[in-house]
Amino acid sequence: MYKYLALLCAGLMAASFATAAEPATTREWKAGENYFVIDPPQPTATGSKIEVLEVFSYACPHCAHFQPHAEEIRKALPSYAAFKYMPAVFQPVWEPFARAFYAAESLGVLDRTHQALFDALYVKREPLRTLDDLAGFYARHGVDRAKFLSAANSFEVESKLARAREIVTKDGIDGTPSIVVQGRYRATGASAGGYEQLVELVDWLVKKAHAEQQKAGGGK
Repeated sequence: MYKYLALLCAGLMAASFATAAEPATTREWKAGENYFVIDPPQPTATGSKIEVLEVFSYACPHCAHFQPHAEEIRKALPSYAAFKYMPAVFQPVWEPFARAFYAAESLGVLDRTHQALFDALYVKREPLRTLDDLAGFYARHGVDRAKFLSAANSFEVESKLARAREIVTKDGIDGTPSIVVQGRYRATGASAGGYEQLVELVDWLVKKAHAEQQKAGGGK
């Protein structure tokens, strides 16, 4: 009897360990539901690397909530992928923030001001609405006001704004935050089922785009 119970317990334990060792079921992501195919695919700006583009705005509170997840995506990307931001302008009041982003990028201060600007707007509730307001914010982060305003109103920034508007239209982006992978696939928190799920979906789309690139012989 004791021998039978011992064998039964051993069998149950083995079954338990086997179940625990099984990998989690892979989520089935569906085109047209969880993500959307961009046709025709749009050019990217990351060379041979898979581009992961977040279309966002500092004026968008949802983007502020998503920012920790965006950072999670950026840090977890494989060596064959690269993360980029692109500001959208869906309303005139969003334009100063897009100009501020490109000015900060051109002045080499984006890394230290990106999260700080979200914090100023949504944690400290600072009344930053105009370029002049934003010049004051960047001045507190070591950027000369005149240089910031000059950069924000430069021809270079005008060109980048025009290009961003074109990408938004061609990629079919109608809200922020949106993620575009390799100019081919577009997804949002709503389509993925939440921001945490969007992180998983982006990882899957990056691998999918890389496999397609490899099959086409277009990358390493």
